[in-house]
This record gives sequence, structure tokens and C-alpha cells, in this order.
Amino acid sequence: MTQHFPFTAVVGAAAGAVVGADGPEGPDPMALALILTTIAPDVGGVLVRGEKGTAKSTIVRALAAVLPPIDVIAGDRFSSDPHDPDSSPDGPFAADAPVETRPVRLVELPVGATEDRVLGSLHLERALTEGKAEYEPGLLARAHRGILYVDEVNLLHDHLVDLLLDAAAMGRSTVERDGVSVEHAARFVLVGTMNPEEGELRPQLLDRFGLTVEVAAPRVPALRAEVVRRRMAYDADPAAFSARYAESEQALRDRISSAQSLVGAVRLTDAALLKIAEVCAAFDVDGLRADIVTARTAVAHAAWSGRDEVTLADIRVAATLALPHRRRRKPFDAPGLDEDLLDQVLGDEELPPEDPTDPEDPTDPPSQDDGLENGPEDGPDDAPDQGPEANDDTGDNQGDTADTGDEVEAVDQDVPAPSDLSSPVPDKGSGATSLAGTTSTYRTRLLTVRGVGTGTAGRRSRARTTSGRRIGATLPTGQGGAVHLTETIRAAAPHQFARGRIDGRLLLRAMDLRIAVREGRESNLVLFCVDASGSMAARRRMEQVKTAVLSLLLDAYQRRDKVGLITFRGQSAEVALPPTHSVDAAATRLEELPAGGRTPLAEGLLEAAHLLAVEKTRDPQRRPLLVVVTDGRATAGADAVARSRMAAALLADTGVTAVVIDCESGPMRLGLAATLAEHLGAEHVPIGEVSAEDLISAARSWAA
Repeated sequence: MTQHFPFTAVVGAAAGAVVGADGPEGPDPMALALILTTIAPDVGGVLVRGEKGTAKSTIVRALAAVLPPIDVIAGDRFSSDPHDPDSSPDGPFAADAPVETRPVRLVELPVGATEDRVLGSLHLERALTEGKAEYEPGLLARAHRGILYVDEVNLLHDHLVDLLLDAAAMGRSTVERDGVSVEHAARFVLVGTMNPEEGELRPQLLDRFGLTVEVAAPRVPALRAEVVRRRMAYDADPAAFSARYAESEQALRDRISSAQSLVGAVRLTDAALLKIAEVCAAFDVDGLRADIVTARTAVAHAAWSGRDEVTLADIRVAATLALPHRRRRKPFDAPGLDEDLLDQVLGDEELPPEDPTDPEDPTDPPSQDDGLENGPEDGPDDAPDQGPEANDDTGDNQGDTADTGDEVEAVDQDVPAPSDLSSPVPDKGSGATSLAGTTSTYRTRLLTVRGVGTGTAGRRSRARTTSGRRIGATLPTGQGGAVHLTETIRAAAPHQFARGRIDGRLLLRAMDLRIAVREGRESNLVLFCVDASGSMAARRRMEQVKTAVLSLLLDAYQRRDKVGLITFRGQSAEVALPPTHSVDAAATRLEELPAGGRTPLAEGLLEAAHLLAVEKTRDPQRRPLLVVVTDGRATAGADAVARSRMAAALLADTGVTAVVIDCESGPMRLGLAATLAEHLGAEHVPIGEVSAEDLISAARSWAA
């Protein structure tokens, strides 16, 4: 049996929570969230976000050891509850089928797992040797009634995310593939850990996590020293170290078991439920899942605290765990919770006791007496004054349309006039810099890499992937994949006579096996090379550039790409952000991007060539897409224009797919960006055509 670091030995993780002495700062949120979701699995799991080296994986792997054991039917591969034996495909079981008690499983889902391994598939060995189509359970079946742990969940492939979403929503997994039709229960506690620096989660999966916590390494030297001391003691003698915490582990296990028994008896009064609704409404969360999760978490916390009724303290803890990740309005918004607002909504007074003799049903219509008791002063005459200003659709209000309308319309109306874009910047050759903000983002056109790749599954360019439509078959390469039954049988058919088959089942050999070839979409490395020189520094022009790049970053986030950012200004270029999955980090660097000085276009392209060469060595299967954002001018150094064209030709020789976003505008255009695109072998896209809506409108106008 694998020895894990004890849950109660993690510094600050459970010391206060285990014994009930919360200490001056209360129990650790990460430990508490994990405990609450095991007390009430319908809370929906936990997402742990934090920097590397903060014991995220350690404490999650230690969680299973402190959970009370479960009863299962002996020999059942699906861990069915003995009180619900019909839920297992291995059934039916005899009434006197033996029952065994075993520990709760912690099943780890690797980010590189195949779809067959997650869902389960045809048992290949028996199919080839015995000719039987038998289902081999996957990780979802193994995790039933246990914990499904995904480390670096933000790097999980999209097709696996879809499988988790389906299982989390339905509590069941359905397999219809390779001649196998199986449906089984898949109710588990989903726990994910992630480093936000490597990118964010898809909003759909983020919302499926009931609770979320942010963790960071302690900054107090004494605590850091204690962490190192315990880790070294564990590594030196794991068994002896674990024995020191056996008593506290058992105490925690007993308390969790007691809370699990009590949770069904905890009362959630109407006053408490109304307060939860007020909190969720105050934070303007989307949908009602936040209300449901907060209520379930408050009940679990009351049971954990030994209470039989939900209090304001339970609601406060539940809100701090269930709401932060549901307040994100855009992918680049940081999760968080305004605790001052939370305290203001909760107030200082305790919840009123519930009157069991007169329950209030909010669906009952108000009686006429209620209106009479209020008096005429509370009637329609007290409605807010609807003066002429409230309904005025003329005058100055017309100028605010762009602030409240559709995002695309807002951008279109904010496109600067040619005079704004071509206005000179004082002292372009000096070191003076300026900052410009962004307007609302918009949906961009799809930019793809030429050809068909073999990279990581994503949503941008065509590629041979483990998911997608089946286009053929190939011999096994040792990298797994789904069996192509038709092609396997076709390969075996010509050899049946030579193998001595007269009748009966088909005689198969390993050489007959064929793996399906699928074509889908891959993610790419999108490298932005942005001109931040003086010619781009006109406020309205830089605002338009930043908005376009931010929109492209949002598109890269949705397509699960890696992104990098190079800027060039003055006399040199710099890597503002090395390639990463964290599109949030790229957006932050973009917002802080200064502009001014000369235009070292050649240096920017050469820096891009160097970075792409390094990334090709690190990740050879991820194909790059270079996006150069410039007006095409080159003014830094001797013979700047010729050197920029030589650098462009050098990049073109590498075969990289490139796009030049042309920022030049105004009545006098030199067409330098278009010339640069020719030398680069790149697609030339005027900045006004980055928006997909603008392209559609242009196409309709041309057709008309």
C-alpha cells in the first residue's frame, strides 16, 4: 500500500480544523473545503488554485486516508452500494452476496489520459484471443463513491473536460462504442489542483466545481522552517512519521464520520435560505447553482461544527468558498470576493428562529389585507418620479449608445477617425512613452496554421488527434488509440484459410489490429510580435491595437493555445511574456505595454525567430502561429528597412505560418505592412478586418 503524507501533518492545513480549535485565523480554507465536500458530496468538489510548491497535491492525496471506509459488494468492479446493487453492470447479484469494507479510493486522472482510459472500452485481449466483446471499466467507474483527482486540471484536454462535465451533471457514465453499450453510476468528489500561471479553466468546468480556494506558501520564516522539518522527517522514515500522527488522523476520521451521519438532520430554515439568496444576489452571480452550492455547503459546515441548524457563521464560510470563482465576468477577470460586502449583507444579528406552526411560503400570493395595512402612502403614488428626464431618448443620451450597446457595435463606434490615427506624436525619436487602455473585446476571425499537424488536441488548426472524426486506420504505434473494428476484421479476413479456420469465430492475430485515425483540431503556440514604437503611440491607434490583440488573446484562451508576447520599441525587442498557457498573464502585460521611440522592426522579427526556434526544441509537436502587429515602418538603426526585410525572409524560410495585422490608417498610406507580409510569406490583415463581424458585413456589402 502506498504511504502518503498524513493529512493532519500538513502545516496549517488541518491543525485547527481537526480539533475544532480554529485558532486566531480560523481553519485553513483548503483543508476545510476538502472536508466539507466529503461530508456532503453533492456540494460538487473542490478546485485548489495556487502557486507551485504549496502542498496542493500532497494534501489531496492524503485526504482519502482520513475518510471513513465504505461497504461494497465483493467482486463488483463498479463499487456499487449494497443497498443499491442494481446500479452495477456486473449485476444482478444474489440476495446473500458477500459485502466487504474497503477504504475510499483516490483515483488520479492524468492530463494525458486517453478517452478510452477515462470512459472504459473494449477489452482488447479478450476480443483478440477469445473473440468476446467485453467492457473494461475506465477511471470514472473506478472513482465511483470515491475521489477523482486531476492535477493541473487547467491543462486537461477539451475532450476529457467534456466527459467530466457529462459525468458531473448526470452522475452516470454512458459508453456507446466499439460494439459495447454500458451505463453505470459515476458519482464522485471531483478535486482539481492548478497553477493559474499555466492558464485558466474553461468556464463550463470551472462552474462545475462547487468550491474553490486560493493557496500560497507561508511568508512567516518559522512556518516555512516547520514545513521543511516535517518533510525531511517524512522522507527519512515515512512509517515512523505517519505513526506520530495516527491519533490525530483517527480523530479527524471520527469527526468526518460523525458529520456525515448528522448532515441529513441539519435544518436549513427559511430565514437562512433567504439570507443565502441575498448574498448571491448581492454578488451578482450567474444562474442559481451558486445558491444551491452555498446552501449545501452551509449545511455541511453546520454538521462539521456539530450543530443541527444553519447559522450566519455557516453561511459566511460557505459563501467564501462557493462564490469567488462564480463572480468572473470575463476570462481575464481575477476571481475573488469582497468580504466587506459579505459582512454588510450578512449583518450582525443572528438569524431569527423558525416558527414551525406558521411556515411562510414565498409562493403564496399576498392577501388584500397586506396592501391595506401598508396604507395609501405605500401605494403607487410612492413610485419613483418618472419625469421627462427618465424617458428622454433624445439629446445627450444618444451619445451614450456605445457604452451600453452590443460589444461589437461599441468597438465599431469607437474606431478612431483618420485624423486621430495619423496625428503626430511629439518627439518620436526620444525615449518618451505613453500608455493607452482598451475598449470592449470582440469576436475575431479564425487564424489557423497551414497544413495538418499532430499536436495537442485543441480548437484551432487541423490535426491528427485522439478525438474528432474518424478518417481511416493505421497499424498500432505504441501510443494507444481506439480500435478500428471494421479495418481490423478486414485485415484478418484474407488469412482465415491459412490459419485453419473452417467455421466458428474469426481467428485474429496481433498483426491484424488497426487503430483509428482521427482528424480534429489542435492547439497552437500563438506568438504576438507587437510594434510599440512612436508611430503606434497615438492614443487612439494604440487603443485600437490593444483591443485587437486582447480580442485575439481571448480567442486563444477559448481555443486552448499557448501564447507568447514580444514587443519592440526604441532600439531593441524584448520577450514581454515567454510562451505560457496563462492568457491572463499576457493580457496583463498588454495592458501595461508602454509605447514610444523608434521602430526596430528587424530586431522584433529576429527575436521572434529565436524564440520560435527554442520552443520548437522544447515542444516539437506544437506548431506556431506568428502574429505581427505593426504598421510596417522600420526606423531604428542603419538601413532599417532592408534589415527588416532580410529578417522577414529568414522567418519565411523556417516555414512558420504568419499573419501581419496592418495598423496603418489615415488618408496617406504607404502600404509598408503589406510589403512586409509579402517578404514574410504571411497573410495580410488590416486591423479593421480582425473582427469576424466586420468581415461578414464586408462580404454582405460586396455581394449586394
